[in-house]
Amino acid sequence: MSAVLSRRGVLAGLTVVLFSGCALPVIPKRPAPKLEDALGWIRHDGAGLYTLWLPRVEMGQGILTGLKQIACAELGVAWDAVTVKLPSTQDIPRVKATVGSDSIKDYALPLAQGCALLRDAVARGGFAAAGDKPPTPRWPTADRPDLRRPPLAQGEAIVTGRPLYVADVRRPGMVFGRVLYAPLSPEFASSPRAFDEAAARALPGFVALVRSPLFEQGQARGIAIVAATPGALDRITRALAVQWQMQTPSVGGRELLDVDARLPHAVHDDSVPREGAWDVDLRFDIPPATHASIEPRAAVAEFDAQGRLQLWVGSQDVFYQRDVVAKRLGLDDDEITVHSHRLGGAFGARTICTVELEAAVLARAVGKPVKVQWTRAQEFAQGFHRAPSRHRLRVRLKDGRLQHWWHAFASAHVLFTNAAMPPWMQSVSRFIGDAGVARGAKLPYRAALRETRFALQRLPVLTGPWRGLGAGPNHFAVESTIDECARLVGQDPLAFRLAHVEDARLARVLQRVAQAANWGQPLAGERVGRGLACGIYKDMSYAAVVADVAVAPDGAARVLRLWCAHDCGRVVNASQVRAQCEGNLVWCVGMVLVEQLPFEAGEVKAASFADSPIPRWGDIPQMHIELVDEGDAPTGAGETAMVAGGAAIANALRAATGVRLTSLPWRPTMPAQ
Repeated sequence: MSAVLSRRGVLAGLTVVLFSGCALPVIPKRPAPKLEDALGWIRHDGAGLYTLWLPRVEMGQGILTGLKQIACAELGVAWDAVTVKLPSTQDIPRVKATVGSDSIKDYALPLAQGCALLRDAVARGGFAAAGDKPPTPRWPTADRPDLRRPPLAQGEAIVTGRPLYVADVRRPGMVFGRVLYAPLSPEFASSPRAFDEAAARALPGFVALVRSPLFEQGQARGIAIVAATPGALDRITRALAVQWQMQTPSVGGRELLDVDARLPHAVHDDSVPREGAWDVDLRFDIPPATHASIEPRAAVAEFDAQGRLQLWVGSQDVFYQRDVVAKRLGLDDDEITVHSHRLGGAFGARTICTVELEAAVLARAVGKPVKVQWTRAQEFAQGFHRAPSRHRLRVRLKDGRLQHWWHAFASAHVLFTNAAMPPWMQSVSRFIGDAGVARGAKLPYRAALRETRFALQRLPVLTGPWRGLGAGPNHFAVESTIDECARLVGQDPLAFRLAHVEDARLARVLQRVAQAANWGQPLAGERVGRGLACGIYKDMSYAAVVADVAVAPDGAARVLRLWCAHDCGRVVNASQVRAQCEGNLVWCVGMVLVEQLPFEAGEVKAASFADSPIPRWGDIPQMHIELVDEGDAPTGAGETAMVAGGAAIANALRAATGVRLTSLPWRPTMPAQ
């Protein structure tokens, strides 16, 4: 069966039949935005002023600015005439999670139509209605020079440190909580066995020790402390000295991923003959990696005298937080109001309910507002991470062209994350695959026969959506192999790709990046190399990247320059799209040269960025971003460049050293030729 069936469709159907009687976790509801919804996002306040309730979560991607541009253009008003607010669950109808780089693609048109209706209604002194036919939307770059480069919404507040994030929330009488878990993956059973409650209570700032069956993650059971100040939490934790009852891990980590075993899920299903020699035969090993959001996740919860809950969150899906907390605490939806805040990074990490439920349980237990903010160590140990994967790619070539393409890979789950789904529910993926794992595995080049298959394995490390999902790892393996094919037949990597490419827009970004980087021009210096890669994100957005790298005598590698041609259709805010490209490219530098999450014996072995580093300022190269906008419908920019940046750097390393990078990240001790 194809790996691309929707998760919602499967869970609505198969799970009812296969798992009748099992407790079903809360499933996210993700309705497509419509004009009727958009009429609730934009409101006329009188005197030519408007309020836009943002139907997306702002997490650094600039969608607050982009959707405000569209609103101002359609309403025909100045920038300062529209105030943008992040809504609560009481302010607008349900919207789907902010995921998948789809905010402009899915929300620009309904918002533009809604604003156009409201504009005409205000002009005639009436009200916009869903039955009214909206005029043709105008785009902000078409005839409004003042909207082409507007100020960054909330930009001044960020620079001056005004409160924007959930960590900035202060409530009268607020206290601070933390839920403690064993230093072991929640895939293994653990629970508190003994602790020194008297020593904890004796410390200044101690408020409460709370035990609840709701403090659970997988098979892990926790215990919580509440303190008067954030600083007291560490002291109380040390004094409590919890001793844990822990199951001894009986399984390993990504060594369980076997690309030579049965591969039930197909992306390309031609039958490539196994007998005979292969011209290229490569294996790639992609480790787990953290999201590394600079702001650790946090939540504030407060119950009023009538038992209604106010919940302040930094989440990619505030309605899902309401659904989960309501179910777990036995509340009705109208008894909870969830307030959205700007996120200091998310990248797929904040799609499930964690600190939000913890804060709500503690607030009910102590009768006071409670803030819970994870430490960096908790982010590593209790959050989910990039799914590790292993790949084997084998290719036969004929007359300088791809003849047989065979790609086998095994991965931990992405959309069917083990951070939220028990084994019985995740087993549905045995039948339909995991579209997040499959993302980016589709070969965009011509070949006589193409076979791409994958297998899924639940691992002890928590895995789930990570920027681009499978697109980064899968394209890394594919584009590294394509580069090796070009080298084997003695062709220029650009010419080889253009001879095989099936999509005109992909060919266009290849040509544009090659022109920008002066592809083919010799590089000066020893052990300096240039690499190229490209790809398509979600069958809708395109990117190609050229990378220059230098490798020192001791093997240490540094990216010197990156060029990126990026096609996400119509561009609303060029500055923000360039910023998204740059952010993706920094992630690619980290993916290839820096990042991995150490995991041994069922435990994440990292407590800080010293243990699981991310790129630093000195690692960031010069970047040139070429935006390709030929008037196509807008698609997504938030994750697109992940399809090309990593492999371009690896291909440059190959050019500089003769070494094909097959296990991430690059290490200076790797052999050099």
